Amino acid sequence: MKKVLTIAFLSLIGAIHAQKWQNSFDDALDLANKENKPIVLVFSGSDWCAPCIRLKRSILDSDEFKSYASSNYVLYNADFPKKKKNQLPEEKSLVNKTLAEKYNPKGYFPLVVVLDKNETVLGKTGFHVKTSPKKYIATLNGFVK
Repeated sequence: MKKVLTIAFLSLIGAIHAQKWQNSFDDALDLANKENKPIVLVFSGSDWCAPCIRLKRSILDSDEFKSYASSNYVLYNADFPKKKKNQLPEEKSLVNKTLAEKYNPKGYFPLVVVLDKNETVLGKTGFHVKTSPKKYIATLNGFVK
């Protein structure tokens, strides 16, 4: 019984600190409007783009970013995997392509775009290896003001 309670408690803590990536851009927009939060739109190539993988590992998956993002941002990952086993459903792939045409026409990877709830671009940034989660959060917040 003690083991079950421990596992349940750790799962609850993990859920509290985990940021929630939205499954669709429409869900992200709805939540941004409902909670009056900016959207962090990440363009990534999860299985081929080395800087994208580093951004995810060193910033987006960090406890500091997860904790901050869960309270302050709505998150959506417009992923463009290349390996057949990682392909997205056709509908999601088409949405991501449309988002790329609108917000990332030059095809930069990774590209992080901060949008307000009305889809207005507040700022864009990439990823620099020597940045920390704290500095990255400050950069994103600088766009929101």
